[in-house]
Amino acid sequence: MASTNGTNGEKDHRQYDKKSSIHECNIFTAKNRRELDDCPVELVAGSSFPLVGDGEEDDPEFDVEYNPFEHRKLTHPTTDGETLIHLLKGSLGSGILAMPLAFSNAGLWFGLIATCVVGFTCTYCIHILVRSAHKLCHRKRVPSLNYADIAELAVLTGPDSLHKYSRLARFLVDSFLIIDLLGCCCVYNIFVARNLEQVFENYFGWGLSVRWYIFALLLPLILINLIRNLKYLAPLSMIANTLIFIAISITIYYLVTDIPDFNTRPAVVSIDKMPKFFGTVIFALEGIGVVMSLENNMKTPSHFIGCPSVLCIGMSVVVISYAVTGFLGYVKFGDATQGSITLNLPVEEIPAQSVKIMIAVAIFLTFALQFYVPVEIIWNKMKNNFTKHSVHAEYTLRILLVILTVVISIAIPDLEPFISLIGALCLSTLGIIGPSVIDLIVFCDDLGLWKWRLWLNLTLILFGIVGFVAGTYVSILEIIELHHSSK
Repeated sequence: MASTNGTNGEKDHRQYDKKSSIHECNIFTAKNRRELDDCPVELVAGSSFPLVGDGEEDDPEFDVEYNPFEHRKLTHPTTDGETLIHLLKGSLGSGILAMPLAFSNAGLWFGLIATCVVGFTCTYCIHILVRSAHKLCHRKRVPSLNYADIAELAVLTGPDSLHKYSRLARFLVDSFLIIDLLGCCCVYNIFVARNLEQVFENYFGWGLSVRWYIFALLLPLILINLIRNLKYLAPLSMIANTLIFIAISITIYYLVTDIPDFNTRPAVVSIDKMPKFFGTVIFALEGIGVVMSLENNMKTPSHFIGCPSVLCIGMSVVVISYAVTGFLGYVKFGDATQGSITLNLPVEEIPAQSVKIMIAVAIFLTFALQFYVPVEIIWNKMKNNFTKHSVHAEYTLRILLVILTVVISIAIPDLEPFISLIGALCLSTLGIIGPSVIDLIVFCDDLGLWKWRLWLNLTLILFGIVGFVAGTYVSILEIIELHHSSK
């Protein structure tokens, strides 16, 4: 009898020690969060947390009512309105100006329908990614997760055969996010430079190469990207959104003035152009790179998904705006449509030229928001090596990355193939394939009636793979052809 009591006592003691360790870990993590006042929650939601549970969720005393949102310690949380502004700014960028070009690679009516379908698909994939994040946060009792955390933790908590791929999942997500968002920054540089080039050539007769305009952006870009806090970027996003709205309104005025008959444009074009359409539309619509940063910094994160929600309202505005702009732009200019629809506007009229200036300023301000996530991913992996002068080290990293984007933009100053390449290579992976795979793993025990979740996710994965392969192949071929023709 004494032996039995002793065994029970040791068991209770071990359970107490285990719960105490977890409690101490949470206290330690909270302390670390307070020391990182200027950093968003997502930055310390990775290796700082015990990502792999030890069976606590199977304990009858496990806190099933744990609400991760109540445990977030945010110094500068964003409101629903601020988050909506950031979401719109992250999506309503240079991509909307490329939509007429996308329609030229699809056909008028097919492009309209396909844009709505792709927009719904992108929105759904963002929804299931955030839903998976919420499920994993509750399951492992952590306040927040970024995209790479979600991928790693999903694999770690999935079937045993997948556990060995957890670090690979994190590496792939981080790598594609960095390439994607820095690639978007390069596209932004080209957009701004191309619009400024037209204005200065028309009014001052400058015959400079677009590469010089890209180089001239270097110092202003460095200065704006020294802002380290997401909340302080909200006013810049508001200014950019206002400029985009005014510029798009003026652009649409030009598009509907003396608009040709719809029947002059083909309803569907040849199938060999479809991969470029897919890449361009995915690039335009997909805001997956900044989604988790926005959700993790919300004052009320439960408002991000659902109906109505920040996501539904924001993406509805985005998809409608993109579809209308693409449709009208292609009807107006047809196959003469350029990489940015503003470049098709008349160069001799002041309102048209003002659009180009407003677009240039708005896209310039958007650069900082797109730049935010890749910097934090890289810095999060490097900061432990800089116990002293960490702020100076982070500023140095930001400056070097800005220089990198400018150098790449100067090397490849062609908009059309660059846009479709980034869309097909990175965003089909991050925006469609990644969320579908994660949702399949996280909810593998709840596939629904007739396993609808399984078939839906497999369909999305196949769609993403086809877009990835075909879009990347076509875009690389076009870049090679443009490079040879420029010699």
